[in-house]
Amino acid sequence: MRKIREVLRLKFQQALGHRQIAASCGIGAATVSDYLRRARAANVGWVEAQPLSDAELEARLFPQPQYSPVLERAPVDFGWVHRELRRSGVTLQLLWSEYVEGARGRCAAEPYQYSQFCARYHDYRSKLDLVMRQVHRAGDKAFIDYSGKKPVVIDAATGEVHEVELFVMVLGASNYTFAEATPSQKLSDFTGSITRALEFFGGVPNVLVPDQLRSAVRGPDRYDPDINATLLELAKHYGTTIIPARPRKPRDKAKVETAVLIVQRWILARLRHQRFYSLEELNLAIAELVVELNERPFRKLEGSRRSAFEAIDRPALMPLPAQRFQNFEWAKARVHVDYHVAFDHRFYSVPHSLVGERVEVRATELTVEIFHGDQRVFSHRRSYGPKGTMVSCEHHRPESHRDYGKWPPERLVAWASKLGPNVARVAEMTLASYPRPEMGYRPVLGIIRTGERFGAARFDAACARALAVSGSTAPRRKFIEALLKQRLEVVPLAVGETVRPLGHHDNVRGGAYFTKETKHAD
Repeated sequence: MRKIREVLRLKFQQALGHRQIAASCGIGAATVSDYLRRARAANVGWVEAQPLSDAELEARLFPQPQYSPVLERAPVDFGWVHRELRRSGVTLQLLWSEYVEGARGRCAAEPYQYSQFCARYHDYRSKLDLVMRQVHRAGDKAFIDYSGKKPVVIDAATGEVHEVELFVMVLGASNYTFAEATPSQKLSDFTGSITRALEFFGGVPNVLVPDQLRSAVRGPDRYDPDINATLLELAKHYGTTIIPARPRKPRDKAKVETAVLIVQRWILARLRHQRFYSLEELNLAIAELVVELNERPFRKLEGSRRSAFEAIDRPALMPLPAQRFQNFEWAKARVHVDYHVAFDHRFYSVPHSLVGERVEVRATELTVEIFHGDQRVFSHRRSYGPKGTMVSCEHHRPESHRDYGKWPPERLVAWASKLGPNVARVAEMTLASYPRPEMGYRPVLGIIRTGERFGAARFDAACARALAVSGSTAPRRKFIEALLKQRLEVVPLAVGETVRPLGHHDNVRGGAYFTKETKHAD
């Protein structure tokens, strides 16, 4: 008001021009013109302004518009608006038009205009609690995480307590929740939990949002995470997409963060006094409480997680495929000279033309597939036999000795002979001990490399001692290596020294030693 009074004084008392007044008061010339225009309209000059208070002068120059009486408006069910917005394709514009159409048919009150409709809905949404604040499209996203608080399982035999993981998956629109305990967060457990969660939902959302744990992301990154190949195959199988949350950004998956907290409070806390002696027993108890959790009514919204799921998410989920996803592992390997690749401590054959090539191994519970480039070379039934088991196809073997190429058995023996004649003899006996010579390539190469590590002279002497002790049996590399570590290759061989059966060793007492009679005799 001080500047308005000064404008009036300078104009009516000093008779200055508009530009001079503007320069003196530090305001624009247009503002000066506006003040004077308002003063003329209100018949207020400098003389009339002096006795008026600031409030009175402001009321004279800036009169408030006269509003019409507040009209009665048709009420809006904003709970209905909030629920409907989670359906696919539903917008505030569509809901407003349906509200207007319904209001005009129900009552005489005028409906809200679109801007007021939106403003009042946003006020309503801001007052909801955090569990239901975010708006998620039906069937769009499912959020995945593990609980920091872990349930425990007791070993019935030993009484040892083992912590297990608690997997949680929640649908964004309805908050429908799945939870189960797993032995670990390893890839097989992680993908297995996702598979069971999708079967629990009875459908597949458009996007899966996991945390950037190791089982989901091989290389965590804020902008371009390297998603695990197995998880990508799972997404491909179910027709969904994997979009991991950003590292250290819990708001990206606030739904599941809240769901984990609820599961901890409503499931783990209620199970704290119970003891479980198997994972299956624990999961049965969790499954019962998950059903109860999903049927609990919302505090500030109508219905429950289950009713919201049946009305919103279930119709929008994509159908499950006919077959369940088979969990598998990817591994890289190089084809050895025996035309086998190693996976899980067992060996699987490929065509001998691939010797030395790098391949990829894709293993499920039942099969082991080998890929060279993007082409599948061969598929074997997965072996669960003893470590070192060789699974071979007869067609992968060379047709003749010449087909061994640059790796014939004679070459390995000649290579071994560079370390000494006794090493060559051990190599020959090792190759002869297998049904097919190529099956002995790995053991012979192991012998040669061990010899290079210890030196030719020492290793040849150790092989000589091993041959003398073992007789007609091919000496094992570990036995020769043990002789070298104990420096026994330089100890003269006693007359008639042979390998004694393990049961007659001086340090092997046998079960009879621990009988009551023996103890009393002691």
